[in-house]
Amino acid sequence: MASHDDIDGKKARVARTIRNDIEAGVLRDGEALPSTRALAEQMDVSVFTINEAMKLLSAEGLIENQSRSRRVVRSGVVRPAARTGRPPHAFLVGGYAGSGKSEFGRVLSRLTGAPIIDKDTITRPVVETALEVMGLPPHDRDSEVYLERVRPREYEALIDATLENAEVGVGPIVTAPFVREFGDKAWIERVTTQLRTRGVGVTLVWVDCDVETMHTYLRRRGAARDSIKLGDWDGYLSKINVDFRPKAEHLVINNSASSEPLQAQAMRLLANVVEHA
Repeated sequence: MASHDDIDGKKARVARTIRNDIEAGVLRDGEALPSTRALAEQMDVSVFTINEAMKLLSAEGLIENQSRSRRVVRSGVVRPAARTGRPPHAFLVGGYAGSGKSEFGRVLSRLTGAPIIDKDTITRPVVETALEVMGLPPHDRDSEVYLERVRPREYEALIDATLENAEVGVGPIVTAPFVREFGDKAWIERVTTQLRTRGVGVTLVWVDCDVETMHTYLRRRGAARDSIKLGDWDGYLSKINVDFRPKAEHLVINNSASSEPLQAQAMRLLANVVEHA
């Protein structure tokens, strides 16, 4: 039988996953949630845990229980902040798969009105086709061919798109794992200089997350590219450094189940950036 601490932890992770989707605009105001049983299957938890998580979200005003079987999102949409006349600022948001970096990028975008450049969104179709042409599975992200021939071009395209925005005075929110890049001081200095010479400030953000919450996110999104990680979760964890931090000045966002909501952390991060601009 599961302990109370284990049940509370799962309840908090489920609530956080759904809260993040609401704050990031993935789940929209008025949208009906999947059934309790469907959510339980998505997140690999019991129906009881889903119901307990829904009580938390209902108390926060994020979920309206319209009947025993129907729950509706009540998002309280955050309108983009008005332009302030301050210089544009870019945010490079990194984190491991399932850490919540894309969700945090969306929250930042909703608060600032800045555009999002997500690595998977702008490169995935081309990357998958290239891998297939080379005779590899389209979702391969571990082979030497991908790591040495394809991955560098992904990040080149990502930064080129970032600099193109900077050329016209726009500071985008850029989301990608950035593990290799944030571990390379020379890369950080080069990209930072390229942005600043175009009049755009830059902040590195690392989204930290406990492994149980990462596992919940990956299971729920059900992306084919995550199947290898989920199929050998312990093996995947043995290959990553959960204590990794960028090798330059940065801000950390904690997306573990017990942490403050992403939106509150984003607002504090923005206040910090404005204060030191």
